[in-house]
Order: sequence, then structure tokens, then C-alpha cells
Amino acid sequence: ETDNAPVGGFGWDGRFNRLHDQASFPLLNPNEMANKDPAAVLAKLEHAPYAARFKEVFGQNIFTDPNKAFTQAMYAIERFELEDPSFHPYTSKFDYYLDGKVQLTARELRGKKLFDDPAAGNCASCHIDQVGVDGSHPLFTDFNFQALGVPRNPELRANTDPKYFDMGLCGPLRTDQSSDRSNCGLFKSVSLRNTATRQVFFHNGRFHTLKDALRFYVQRDTNPAKWYPKDAHGKVDKFDDLPVALRVNVDTTDEPLTRKAGERPVWSEQDIDDVAAFLATLNDGYRRPGVRDCETTKAGRDRCPE
Repeated sequence: ETDNAPVGGFGWDGRFNRLHDQASFPLLNPNEMANKDPAAVLAKLEHAPYAARFKEVFGQNIFTDPNKAFTQAMYAIERFELEDPSFHPYTSKFDYYLDGKVQLTARELRGKKLFDDPAAGNCASCHIDQVGVDGSHPLFTDFNFQALGVPRNPELRANTDPKYFDMGLCGPLRTDQSSDRSNCGLFKSVSLRNTATRQVFFHNGRFHTLKDALRFYVQRDTNPAKWYPKDAHGKVDKFDDLPVALRVNVDTTDEPLTRKAGERPVWSEQDIDDVAAFLATLNDGYRRPGVRDCETTKAGRDRCPE
């Protein structure tokens, strides 16, 4: 935590403190890999082609202690995620731009300016895009949590229950922050690297295109009827994916979330196109014109074979 505000962690609600804690979640989640329990995972691991290598690393008798075996398997996933360069290649056009090896186009530069402008998009206040003091390239997140009031996603099975709400920091999956109701509705500000390759956006997957996600961000308050349904009385049910009593937590004080219905959005459609173009420069695997393929690692992206 910083200044008593939660920060960091893995997952949209930050409930996992370490990567090896997070690794078990998709393995055991019924909506993902759906293994019944750790024993089911170990049964598969023990017969995997790399089981002998696992024993070589962790001991020939590792599978006689199921708890230890599962724990070591999760640590192995953590080390893979930390050490394999494919998880953090830093080979986007923006990375080359920061290194002075390419130039951004006029459209991409316009998008970056809109992204950075604190009086307009204000995106960089959470998705930091400046080089670190040690020269490290930015991750495009400050690791903090925000409540943006994303509309409810009717495609989610859980949302067929009108009493069900995913409230991020305060549950239902995370429980250690639930006593502080000001945390309800807050979700982690994710990295925007490779975001232009995605087909779902925000914690609940409500939007399926990057431009719609950007439109919501700047039009949420200027045209709420476009994004939210009407209630039984015909009134726009703004911030409908939170209980009414907790909607006060949604950010309405930071730009561009201060606007009123009927006002002009801070971005035009052209602006949205430009910001989307800038965000596309964050996709890894950029090939510089006239340069042969290099290793897809931060350290080796300029080491081409002779």
C-alpha cells in the first residue's frame, strides 16, 4: 500500500502477492483450466514429457510429497515467467523510438500528445509512459487501482444474477480489503503494452474493440445514455455494475471524467484514431524497415547475425 491506498499485486483485483500464488488460479478455476484440485494437476505433471526434468530439478522423490510438489511446480512457473525473454521482450516500435532508432508517424505523435495531456486524455497519469530514472522502459502502469464505472457486461454468466457484483478490491474473490467500502469498484490499472492486440477490454470484458474502450473513456459522462441502460423509471442507470450505495466510489474528479452530459468530449473521432495508432506502437514484435529479424529480447533486439 502507498498512503494507505492499495497498490500492486497480480490479477485485476491485485489479490495475488506473488506470481507463484497467481499461477495456481487458472489451473484450478472451473472457468479456465478446470482441474479439480492440486492432485489432478500433479497427476498430469507426473506423466508429462518433462516429468523426468522436474524430478532432476526438485528431487527424484518430489511426487511423494504432493504439497511440496505442487508448490515447486508453481515456483517453476514463476521463474519461467520472470526469466524467459518472451514475457518481456520490449521489442515494440515505441521501445525503438525511446532508443532513438525509429521515428513515430505524425498520427502516432498526435496520439501520444493526447495520451499525455493532463487536461484531455490524462492517460499517462495512471499508464506512465516515461523512461525510468535507471533508463528502464515504461510498463505503462502505476500499479494503482481505479474505479471507472465500466458498464455491466450482460455476456457474463455471473451477471444473470442481479445481486451479483464484481467489486474488485472488496470482492467477491478478494476479501482482505472488503472492510473498507471505499475500495469497492476499484480495479488495477493494467499495463497498456500489447493492448492493441486484445479483443476484450476492462476487468469485465465489456468492450471488444480498442476504439470502443477509448470512446467510453471520454464519452462516459458526456453521453451516458450511449453506454448505460435505463432503469425501471426510464432514467439512465449510470455505473450500473456497482450497487447504488457504492457508486460514489467511481472517479468523477480526474480528467476526462469530470464532464457533464451534453458537453463535448475531450476527444473527437479523429483523436480516438490517433490515440489508437499510438497504442498500436506498444505491440511487441515490431520490425524496423531494412533491419533483419533480431532476437526478441530487450538485451538482444539489435544483435543480428552477420
